Amino acid sequence: MTGKGGVGKTTLAGTLARLFARDGYNVIAIDADPDMNLASALGVPENPRPITEYKEMVQERASAEFGMFKLNPKVDDVIEKCGCVGPDGVKLAVMGTIDSGGSGCMCPETAFLRALLRHVILREKDLVILDMEAGIEHLGRGTTKGVDVMIAVVEPGLRSVETLERIKKLSKDLGIEKVMAVINKAPEEQTKIKDKLAEMNVPVLGMIPFDRNFMEADLAGKSPLDVGGPGIDAIKEIKGKLEELFGNMAKEAAEKGGEAA
Repeated sequence: MTGKGGVGKTTLAGTLARLFARDGYNVIAIDADPDMNLASALGVPENPRPITEYKEMVQERASAEFGMFKLNPKVDDVIEKCGCVGPDGVKLAVMGTIDSGGSGCMCPETAFLRALLRHVILREKDLVILDMEAGIEHLGRGTTKGVDVMIAVVEPGLRSVETLERIKKLSKDLGIEKVMAVINKAPEEQTKIKDKLAEMNVPVLGMIPFDRNFMEADLAGKSPLDVGGPGIDAIKEIKGKLEELFGNMAKEAAEKGGEAA
């Protein structure tokens, strides 16, 4: 999930994570946004300690002698060690931010986080949902080859679409084949924004109406899913479309595998 700040990507990420978990999926939700708000969208009262704050572990596993660093540090136990289990059994891990400005070389930390993303996307079973910031450059090619779909959340406005144009270009550069959009806070049928997305060749996965229940959930410190409303109903429809999409992708992969054999 990506998009400019405030478009609702965290709400979508957290709600989808719990909906899929309720259907029996093993869901890992990773907060890769420096704002770190995914916990509240999931209904987790407090963030687990960000992974970047485990400095001794990161240095021990990612650093090498003579100022060098390891490109493939051990990360297979990080989710269990550093994450927590939220409502409906969703596993949550928070990436945290990497310090800058005189704090020294951040190469070990960057290598560690990329290795972690690569591990959970390519090796963990079932479903991994990443709540990203607008920039996705830190994913890297070795990670994104396992991404099934990049979902960009957009508002019915020009600035949001401009961010999507950048995301689409970055996704293409990184080899992400499927980029889809969700239109959020839509007051009515959004013909203009749909036409613009069609020009960009970005399919619309769904539309979420403007819903005051989201604000009420935030003020009450609750997960939007626990409050409900028309916005949640729309996200449930998006979840159904994603399941259909994943099913088609699995079928295509199986057919290609059969042809190769």
